[in-house]
This record gives sequence, C-alpha cells and structure tokens, in this order.
Amino acid sequence: MSSGGDRSDAFSPRSIISLIALIILGVSFLWISFNMDLPEPEEMREIILGYGWAGWLVFIGITAAIAVTPIPITVPALVAGSLYGVVGGTLFSFSGVILGSWIGYWLARTAGQNITFKLLGRHSSTVKKYLNNAGFWAMCTARLMPGLPYWPVNYGAGALGVKQHAFISATFLASIPGQVSLVALGAFAVKQSVFNGVVLVAAWIAVITLTIISYRYWRGTSTDSDTEQ
Repeated sequence: MSSGGDRSDAFSPRSIISLIALIILGVSFLWISFNMDLPEPEEMREIILGYGWAGWLVFIGITAAIAVTPIPITVPALVAGSLYGVVGGTLFSFSGVILGSWIGYWLARTAGQNITFKLLGRHSSTVKKYLNNAGFWAMCTARLMPGLPYWPVNYGAGALGVKQHAFISATFLASIPGQVSLVALGAFAVKQSVFNGVVLVAAWIAVITLTIISYRYWRGTSTDSDTEQ
C-alpha cells in the first residue's frame, strides 16, 4: 500500500511542479555560470541607451534577472545612478531588485526545501538557522547581514515558508540603504554635485550603522542559541 502511495506522491501535481522548478533553476544556474559575463558599467550603459526611451524598462528587466542569480547587483545599481541620477536611478534599480527577489522567493517556494538548499550550498546552514520561522525583523536582519548575499535570502525565505508580506516588506525597507548608497555612488561618479555628495555620504553612514546593528543582533542571537543548547 505504501509503495502505491509513494508512486502517487511522485506523480502528484506538486511533485511535477517541483521537478520543473528544479530543472529551471538548475539549468539557469549552469548557463549563468558558464555563459553570462556581466558587462562592465560603461558597456551596460551603452546597452541601456541603445533602447532609447524604453531603456529604463530594459534596465529593470536586466536588474530583476540578475537579482534571481548569484551575480552581485552592484554594477546595475552603479549604472542606474550614472544614467538616471539618484532619484530615478534608485527607483529603477530598486524596482528591479524587488521584482527579482520576489521571483526568486516564489521559485524556491515552488521547488521546496530539499531542492533549494542543495542549490544554496554553503549558505544553506546560515539561512536555515536564521530564517526558519522568521518574521519581519529577522528578514530585515538577514538582508542587512554582512557577507550574506541577496539571493540565498530570497531562496531561503521561499523554501522555509516565510510569509510573503513579511518577505516583501522587509526586503523593501532593508534594501533601501544599500540601493541608495550604490546608486548615489554611480551618480556622483558622473556628476560631483553637492546633492549627490550629501546623499552618498548619508546613505553610506546608514549602511554602516545598520550593518553594525544587524551584526550585533545576529551575534547576540547566536550566543543565546548556543547557551540554550
């Protein structure tokens, strides 16, 4: 009886969907690893400018695609600042990051924990430890934690069933300082105005401050966990 049940589970809609998600994630990661070289900032600028008025849509799409992968989102944010300034650049870069993070979240949620944590590799233990049953503040801390990229947080949150509203709201708020700091750096590189300089300094102060706070919180959580054990 149990073998029949196992066969039914293997061919259930959820299992089939998980298998498809695994194939999509696996093939995407392999293709990116061997074929995708992120353009230099100047080259990316030329690509975006080549699309004329629709360049901002192309930029958001590129940023979202990058945010789904292990590739750092630093270069697109710098390009956004150099092309669109602090305000427009932050809006476009931030939109792409949020969209890509949300896509990664749902890919992992569809694929399930076993598949996702195999893909996460060395990040899996950290993500499991701090995002299991996580809420808004734990998600914010994970976003700000130094050394932990965006993509393991996206996939880990989806695989561990972090509620969507907590994931999106924490991603929205905790991503702002980092995005503004990178976009402002790109904007300041092409236009050394007082406004760009002030935003740049303020954003980096915010990033450093929040990183220190999140690191201390994380260390305190780790110490408490070790004590309980």
